[in-house]
Amino acid sequence: MATLHRVDGSVEVPAELPVIALRDLVYFPYMVLPLLIGRPRSVASLKEAEDGDKLALVVAQKDPEVADPGEDDVHLAGTVVRVLQASRLADGTVRAVFEGIGRARVEQFVPADDGMRAQVSLASAWERDRSKAAELTADAAGVKEVKKLFSEYVRLAEQIPPEVAGLAEEVADCVQLGHVIAGHLLVGSAERQEVLEAGALTRRFDLLREILVREVELLRIQEKVSSRFGLRPGKDEELLLEEIGNARTAEWRELAQAVAEAGLPDHAQERAERELDRLAKLNAMAPEASVAQTYLEWICGLPWTSETPDNQDIGHAAAVLDAEHYGLREVKERVLDHIAVLSLAKALPGPILFLVGPPGVGKTSLGRSIANCLERKFVRASLGGVRDEAEIRGHRRTYVGALPGRVIQGMRKAGSRNPVFLLDEVDKLARDFHGDPAAALLEVLDPEQNRTFADHYLELEFDLSQVLFVATANTLGEVPGPLRDRMEVIRLPGYVDTEKKAIARQFLWPKLVDRHGLEPYGPQIDDEAVGRIIASYTREAGVRELEQRLSRVARKLARRVLSARDGGTRPGSGADGAAPPRVDVGVADLPRLLGAPVYVPAQAGAGADRRGIARGLAWTASGGEVIDVEVAVVPGSGKIRLTGTLGEIMKESAFAAVTYARSRARLLGLSERFHRDMDLHIHIPEGATPKDGPSAGITIAVALVSALTHTPTRTGVAMTGEITLRGRVLVVGGIREKAVAALRAGVKRVLVPAANVKDSERLPAEVRQNLELVPVDTMEQVLQEAMDHRSATGTRARQAASLAAGLAPSVS
Repeated sequence: MATLHRVDGSVEVPAELPVIALRDLVYFPYMVLPLLIGRPRSVASLKEAEDGDKLALVVAQKDPEVADPGEDDVHLAGTVVRVLQASRLADGTVRAVFEGIGRARVEQFVPADDGMRAQVSLASAWERDRSKAAELTADAAGVKEVKKLFSEYVRLAEQIPPEVAGLAEEVADCVQLGHVIAGHLLVGSAERQEVLEAGALTRRFDLLREILVREVELLRIQEKVSSRFGLRPGKDEELLLEEIGNARTAEWRELAQAVAEAGLPDHAQERAERELDRLAKLNAMAPEASVAQTYLEWICGLPWTSETPDNQDIGHAAAVLDAEHYGLREVKERVLDHIAVLSLAKALPGPILFLVGPPGVGKTSLGRSIANCLERKFVRASLGGVRDEAEIRGHRRTYVGALPGRVIQGMRKAGSRNPVFLLDEVDKLARDFHGDPAAALLEVLDPEQNRTFADHYLELEFDLSQVLFVATANTLGEVPGPLRDRMEVIRLPGYVDTEKKAIARQFLWPKLVDRHGLEPYGPQIDDEAVGRIIASYTREAGVRELEQRLSRVARKLARRVLSARDGGTRPGSGADGAAPPRVDVGVADLPRLLGAPVYVPAQAGAGADRRGIARGLAWTASGGEVIDVEVAVVPGSGKIRLTGTLGEIMKESAFAAVTYARSRARLLGLSERFHRDMDLHIHIPEGATPKDGPSAGITIAVALVSALTHTPTRTGVAMTGEITLRGRVLVVGGIREKAVAALRAGVKRVLVPAANVKDSERLPAEVRQNLELVPVDTMEQVLQEAMDHRSATGTRARQAASLAAGLAPSVS
């Protein structure tokens, strides 16, 4: 703890304090001001102060345009404040009242969870003031001059209450007087920061005197002009320019010209002119002036009427899509349909494409390709982790550090009212006390509402109806229903191995060769090597990991080329003028370039004891996966144990499978009380990976029956489907991804619900040729196809075979 000395007593300050950054405001000791804190990092620091000893360090930003300032964006000198009051508003903003305690300096920032925190030093700077205080007294000539100038300044400045002058007269302590005067100066943040950082008290009063002399002179001239000409509209600006010579008046005129030439709609033009008139009456150094100027710049910078013409040539669009993306037939067809309608109807407001698929399949790059097809501007807003509604709708201008939301920021960046606007990672939106960003997106994405979208910062209606919105997500489960209903869902499935090989050969490898400076050497990688990388070094539905592996190969080749060049071989010439050496990659080179294989291709279970094991198929956000379900039966008291990080739905599927087995106990040759005499342990390996969903129901049931009857399951067979208590098999999703995963794992036959057979038409030709889909309606059919009854022995196994063959009567 360090002691901070004040006129009204000492304050103990800890060595570390939460840090709050302020935009366009330098806070001084002895000030008591209410502030609106809205930025997440600042709110987190304020909460930490509230939960602790009510103390925080407030510092000013170096650049007020920075929306989320970090450690490098703030001044190190600031003011220790005490939080007197903090109340949270409905939109998540906090209205806080601070009292300035004393100056401090950041010595070192320390890690913090959400806000900023720093080690502070205050004794040295404060004690230096106290040691110099003896040089100045209330009767000193310099102090009297500053008091007189400040009294005149308060009289001339309309924005400062007259009582402030009397308050300064009553302050006897010179340190407190300096802070009180500095805190009421309507000057720029840079000058106020210089006064705050002044070490010696005499230096601080010298700075105050210089500022007050200048500002009082300017205010006297303005008063003279006002009294002479009566502030006649249209004349005052030129008079001030001629008599004051203020360069900032020229900036005002430039802003007025920008408003006149911006081509604003009527409602925006009226608001801009009103703000312009208000700005003309403000002191140019007042904080309100900076806020008004920034607001006008935002209004003038938006594309209210500007738009780019669409390229409606379908042939051009098809060529662009084929050149930039391999496969994705359904998505390409949808884009071409949209362009065809545009060419006929000339306008198609409101189409919202929602691209859903695993990571790395090209969702984000596809949005850019759509813009290239139409020759529109492209802008992207990443929504991953956004938890504040104001990030979408903006903050109101009354808040400290207010800015428009990401939608309006994106439109200004695009410079066109009809760009392709990509909303990336919609399923990663968060929700907390700051509001629900997904709900704020409803107005943005609703064609019936977005033509009058109102950002809180602008407080003006902006037309978004001509924007082509494209949203992306990995899964639909995390997207709220009302938001999902406003978009047209287009699924991007994972790639099969042949598609990955083609993408690697046509797109990835040429790009990486150029990026790594290998083009003069013409390195080649053969198809077998690419196939081995896909099978042994990647496990994904997309091609992102494949690109990373190929990039590593390219880096190794670049190092090999550099070593050869340093040894005397250079591109295009050498000791004998020979051509540059070619650097090729084959299967034998992979262990040296990439190391040992990362993934061992899954085998279908040949040679293993298949009793109590069944192979299932699952769908995840990363694509299809092959999972093995294991069941162990041991003597016990009827307990059922489920392991493998299972979700609630998968646990319910496991209990449904157990109930099904109990209902078929007599037909399986089991005691009808087996569930009381045995413990069942159901486990799904890779226990650290969360798993959920109903599609593992029949897999669990097969593994359970296999364990209870000592009947092995067939090799080369996998399955997916939801089970009911009566043994019916219900439809599931993700058949394409699951089929691709089964083919990759060496599975030959896949049992699918009969209602899912229609999905086979959408499978790639490679999958249809090498994988047999077997439709099933009941568990009896599943057991017939999945159990290896020829290898079974014993009465229970024979009875299970009879049940599977349908020879036993149904008990449903």
